Amino acid sequence: MPVTGFDHVSYPTDDSERFLEFYKRLGFKVLGEERWRSGKSPIFSIQIGDASMINVHPGGFRPPAHLRGRGARPGCADFCFVWDGTVEDVLAMLDRAGVQPVEGPVPRRGGRGAGAVPSQSVYIQDPDGNLLEFMVYDSQ
Repeated sequence: MPVTGFDHVSYPTDDSERFLEFYKRLGFKVLGEERWRSGKSPIFSIQIGDASMINVHPGGFRPPAHLRGRGARPGCADFCFVWDGTVEDVLAMLDRAGVQPVEGPVPRRGGRGAGAVPSQSVYIQDPDGNLLEFMVYDSQ
């Protein structure tokens, strides 16, 4: 199959300032914030690694219905991020950010090695209620 990964996903938020503050506390890089604040862009993005991003649709921005998922409402997302470090590093980052896990660390199997590589996951929720999973693959 010629699909090699995700470039971006998009989802909405009702409170852009709260959203930005939360993701910045976690250490994510924000793309296009200045253009969004100046009114030159209707959206901003959160960078994921060096090849993917989350396009954020601030309150009031509504793309045409045929270019949006029918269930796209704040709190509709469930993301799993691969963490390059240890579970202890994830927990320390969350502690510094003042964010409590809702579950974990717990054993999981993700997409790596077609599900054959074990991992540990820690789950949190963002202010909109989106579920964020930080997956740490076992070294092999």
